[in-house]
Amino acid sequence: MMLGQTRIFLGMAKDGLLPRFFADVHPVRKTPGKSTVLVGALVSLVAAFTPIGVLSELTSFGTLFAFAMVCLAVWLLRRREPGRERPFRVPALGVIAPLGILTNALLIVMLSPLSQGLAAAWLVMGLLVYFGYSRHRSHLHPR
Repeated sequence: MMLGQTRIFLGMAKDGLLPRFFADVHPVRKTPGKSTVLVGALVSLVAAFTPIGVLSELTSFGTLFAFAMVCLAVWLLRRREPGRERPFRVPALGVIAPLGILTNALLIVMLSPLSQGLAAAWLVMGLLVYFGYSRHRSHLHPR
């Protein structure tokens, strides 16, 4: 997951959503080496000082939230761009997507209040980064 995260940061940095540091790749290996070291160090610190139960619930929150967002995104794309070519279609999307969103939301609600609070704080930090830095530097939507 950490190696995958560095590749996500690489893509985001190329789009202007993160500082250029995250887009730097090693000249020989062509991997985001600096980002890999930074992410590894941060994950090591969090793992060293956070109880495993909290970490597992935060991981669950992230996964459930991502699944809910995918359900919402697929549903919205189907409605907003019905003519778009799709190599795979979800049958009964009008039922499946809302049920997926609801199921994931219910599972999130069942997490501990501490995990919910930490996850909410993390989401707020992400929104601050987006609106404070990324939105104005995006190459995808130049202003």
